Amino acid sequence: MSLAERTRRAVDKRPFLVDALRAGVCNYTATARFLDVEGDEDAVATALRRYADDLPPMEAQSRDARVTMESGLGPTDDPADAVLVAGGVALAPGGGSLTGVLATGDVDPTALAAVLRRLASAGVPVEAAATAGDALVVAVPRRAGADAVRTVEAALEAVPASETGE
Repeated sequence: MSLAERTRRAVDKRPFLVDALRAGVCNYTATARFLDVEGDEDAVATALRRYADDLPPMEAQSRDARVTMESGLGPTDDPADAVLVAGGVALAPGGGSLTGVLATGDVDPTALAAVLRRLASAGVPVEAAATAGDALVVAVPRRAGADAVRTVEAALEAVPASETGE
């Protein structure tokens, strides 16, 4: 396997580096040191530069979605009233300790990924998340609800466009 192939493989194992290369914000020499690919550091940096040139640029698009908040989510035995159901666990309003942030409209798994990345960056813990049809929901601790709403709204304003398949 060539140095370039080893470098690309090492980058592909770390999606945040792919994003940095696509966004054009990567220090190639520092990244070469971080990856610790066997070979000359300058050659690895050159391989990174070439890989970045082959990647589509990072572009974002705003999603048209309405974001609302539902307080008091907790486990329920009746999934009919649930805001989120995953793996046999249903969360519904009714005095629980979680807040559900629901986005309806132009949402999909790519939008959910953008939301989860942004919430992680903001330090907002996510207890559960799902998307289906035109709905996306994340369940967060009650005290994080307001921050989560603002963060979800901001994330939906800049969803990576090249990941949408368009």
